[in-house]
Amino acid sequence: MKMFTDTTQPSDAKPSQDMADTERGLLNPLTMRARRPMNMPAVEKLYRGMSSRLRLLPDFLVIGTQRGGTTALYHYLKTHPGIHSVTTTDTHFFDKKFHKGLDWYRAHFPTRFEKVYTQRISYPHAPRRVAQVLPQVKLIVLLRNPVDRAYSQYYHTCELGYETLPFEQAIQAEVARIGSEREKILEDEHYYSDAYKHQSYLSRGIYVDQLQSWLALFPREQFLILKSEEFYADPVTTFKQVSAFLDLQDVEPQLRKQEYKYYAHNTYYSGMESALRQRLLEYFAPHNARLYEFLGINFGWDQ
Repeated sequence: MKMFTDTTQPSDAKPSQDMADTERGLLNPLTMRARRPMNMPAVEKLYRGMSSRLRLLPDFLVIGTQRGGTTALYHYLKTHPGIHSVTTTDTHFFDKKFHKGLDWYRAHFPTRFEKVYTQRISYPHAPRRVAQVLPQVKLIVLLRNPVDRAYSQYYHTCELGYETLPFEQAIQAEVARIGSEREKILEDEHYYSDAYKHQSYLSRGIYVDQLQSWLALFPREQFLILKSEEFYADPVTTFKQVSAFLDLQDVEPQLRKQEYKYYAHNTYYSGMESALRQRLLEYFAPHNARLYEFLGINFGWDQ
């Protein structure tokens, strides 16, 4: 059995008001996110801390991309009898909480032999930290058209209260906002930047630079790289691909169609202006071309 946790989920997401659905673990149709679980009881937290040395580490990580379908994949994977989820959808161990140490991370996992997952594709120190802690881990990557991903991230950032500018102004301001933040993170592992995390709409979509860092540390056979649009169109097929990659028994996912539809269609924001979309397609074109060449996969993100 395998274990997992979703590390593309921000630790500061707003809690849902619908506690009935929260307890059921469904997606929030207004925010397109997993509903936030209630805090772990103090006794359970103490027990998990004391038994951390007996607990397992993840067998696989979903390392991105944010707003690329990772929450929906998380909910499909949770239904598989061979997978056990962690206590929270994202521990943020490999980016924000690495200083807490391996015992703290282990405390989030079960003691039985199961498969687990977690992730973070864009944080600069994550590849090295994952390689240090989990050198044999399998890595799953969902990649979405970076134009659509940026637009989705923008509205999500607005929802969290980290953005007030219109979309076009926000992407124009990105370099000024986060231009020096990456260097600060690289220079100081303990430096944390909300701007880099929340307002990196375009830079997060330059996938080739991020994947080169991961593939410099892990062999290609430890990766499963998927196209988000194909997952949205046919989630069951993608689920089967993931199951085969993880050597899991082939079973049908149990998530209801209605629960997935909200996430897949992104009904919570309006369409992008065609002229702006064209400019962004042109911006990402050379980066996408490098990605296609690097991976040997043409994702067809030209419209």
